[in-house]
Amino acid sequence: MAEELLSSTLSASGAALPVSSSLTLEQKAAFVFVFLLFIFLGLLIVRCFRILLDPYRSMPSSTWTDYMEKETFDYRIA
Repeated sequence: MAEELLSSTLSASGAALPVSSSLTLEQKAAFVFVFLLFIFLGLLIVRCFRILLDPYRSMPSSTWTDYMEKETFDYRIA
């Protein structure tokens, strides 16, 4: 009697049912997508730390006023 109660309780709760350990195609695609997002996040973090450590390295050496004529620049200031 106790065995029947135990087996019916286990089968009703789902513990006695075989559990498939394989992932579906959607789950695999989701894991790949999350993995790629983590790689992208890591690259962004590395880039931000490099900019914080040496901010002037990524700036161009010339400014926008180098390409303008002096008269045009004086006209815009006035």
